[in-house]
Amino acid sequence: MASDAAREQWHPPSIEGRRVILRHHMPENLSAVTRWYRDPELARLTRYQTRPMSVEEIERFFHARLLAPDALAYAIHVRPLDRLVGVTTFSSLDPDNGSATFHITIGEPDLWGQGYGTEAAELMLHHAFVRLGLHRVALSVFAFNARAIRSYEKSGFEIEGRLREAIWRDGRYWDEIQMAALKTEWLARRARFGTWSERTVLEPVESAS
Repeated sequence: MASDAAREQWHPPSIEGRRVILRHHMPENLSAVTRWYRDPELARLTRYQTRPMSVEEIERFFHARLLAPDALAYAIHVRPLDRLVGVTTFSSLDPDNGSATFHITIGEPDLWGQGYGTEAAELMLHHAFVRLGLHRVALSVFAFNARAIRSYEKSGFEIEGRLREAIWRDGRYWDEIQMAALKTEWLARRARFGTWSERTVLEPVESAS
């Protein structure tokens, strides 16, 4: 079992950004996660199957992938009210090749398109490249999810390829887009342009007490 110091390096209790804070999941987060993953629209945007996850599937996912002590998973909280709005994780971690797969869900529709997912993705990329020493972080997204693709590009991911007509949605086939961020390119991009939140004019916020 990893030591407490190693776990702290690998999976710190929180990762703080300007507008969002990533925190370890708590058991009480299950009710929000269940509501999000039972949403048909979220299932349409993120799942290969057309149906939402069952309650039993969500509970297994929550305990195995989000709540487990060594899971590289975080709850996304929005400042200043500390509102729980989503989840983000790394999977398929490959230390030999310095790679991982990235996942993120903003579960509250009233906060879609406001940049919270973009900042959370930037925080996770910083964690991957600066703290974990990874070289590559990849993801996949459906071609009809234009909002998510724009967000990923803002945070540092680039389109690498596509699985042609891999997804059936809305009466037609769509491509599945493959994207990735490389450490060298991400560091150079950040040195040149800063993060998306730094480039965007926002009102200053304070953390909830």
